[in-house]
Amino acid sequence: MLSLQNVTKLYGTVIGVNDVSAELDQGAHGLLGPNGAGKTTLLGLITGQLRPTIGSVQVFGEAPFGNRRILARIGYCPAADITERNATPQEWVTYLMRLSGFDTAEAPRRAARALEEVGLGEACVRPLSTLSKGMRQRAKLAGAFAHEPDLLVLDEPFDGLDPIARHDLVNLVRTWAQTRSLLVASHLLHEVEALRADLAVILGGRLVANGSAPEIRKLVDALPTKIKFKTPSVNNLAQTACAAGVVETLHIPDVNTVVIGTRQVSQLTDVVAKAVHDGLVVSEVIAEDRTLEGIFSRLVKLHRGVEQ
Repeated sequence: MLSLQNVTKLYGTVIGVNDVSAELDQGAHGLLGPNGAGKTTLLGLITGQLRPTIGSVQVFGEAPFGNRRILARIGYCPAADITERNATPQEWVTYLMRLSGFDTAEAPRRAARALEEVGLGEACVRPLSTLSKGMRQRAKLAGAFAHEPDLLVLDEPFDGLDPIARHDLVNLVRTWAQTRSLLVASHLLHEVEALRADLAVILGGRLVANGSAPEIRKLVDALPTKIKFKTPSVNNLAQTACAAGVVETLHIPDVNTVVIGTRQVSQLTDVVAKAVHDGLVVSEVIAEDRTLEGIFSRLVKLHRGVEQ
């Protein structure tokens, strides 16, 4: 569905994305990264709005830039708010359908159907200027898929939605992705997680991880797991763990804390438990977060070089 080969996009001397390579099959994919990571630039390349400075982008086997045949198969919901405020959602989405090549009879039918799917209700005949940001988000989403594209690309699609609307639209997008391809960019992991999508993590313009959630978990699990111990006997605990041969990294940030990195978590646990039984005082144990949120946080730290 999508092929990126050594893609770099430069804005003068500023790097938007840097040497990104990835192959994504048809299905649901989440592009995850903090604000400023390069997600929107990458989406611009995929949707044919930008041309790569170096490398190649192919969607459905062809370069999207200036390719009307491929662009017609892509639906795009940008992160930016709708700037047109005088038109109604019905008028606005109908206009988008006319731009997509549908005639004066089919365009309003498609607009009405899409607006009904996103649950805009009677608000679809009110001026956009009178609608909340969440309602405008619904209208944007309707405009992205009303022409029934093969690939739906969404940039921060659930921003500004209340919890109920977020839940409804996540379910709608997830259902839609069962028969077509989906690429959602977000800085919030739980949004991507709710879509049950594969993950691509972009940081500093680079793609640092790509695959299913279990595959990315396996990638992180290949690194030592960090466990923090609070104890007044830091040196004693450190020496005991090292003597047992279960320590890969050791960090003592203060006189009451030791952070041990290990790939042998259960063995380390047994060693510390025995030491506590023999009189060692440990007031607190903080294990590394193994949830997807924790994995994402750790990838960010690794990329920024602050993992200790």
